[in-house]
Amino acid sequence: MKGKLIWSIFWAFVGVLVIAVSMFFVLRDSLVGEENPTLVGYVFFISVGVVLMGLGVTLLVLTVKTKVAGRLKKFLLLTEASFVGLPVFIILHNAISSLLNMEEAIFFTLATIVCPIGFLVGAVGSIVLATRNKPTAPTGTS
Repeated sequence: MKGKLIWSIFWAFVGVLVIAVSMFFVLRDSLVGEENPTLVGYVFFISVGVVLMGLGVTLLVLTVKTKVAGRLKKFLLLTEASFVGLPVFIILHNAISSLLNMEEAIFFTLATIVCPIGFLVGAVGSIVLATRNKPTAPTGTS
């Protein structure tokens, strides 16, 4: 049961993320506006962020607590840790930049390059392992 729950949450996470990114590119001007973000844009980004963080943390906890083993566990952990770490590094970058009044590059690089690459590697690796290890139905020929 828990294995199916992990995959349901994983696919919900990927689906919401794809829809959110698509909506951003399709409705960019109406969500963000030319100069100032609109109220709809704020509500959209905050609600999508809350849903994605909830799904990400849930999947991270389920992956750690269940008996997922091997490379699949590593890929799932990489996927969710990268996504959950993204806002942490953004906040750290902004806090250090504003408190010390200097531009800081380590957390910026982690947030803009390392976390997205880690997320993509983990998600693609999880999907590949899931499709490779999927049991096949018997064909009925002998």
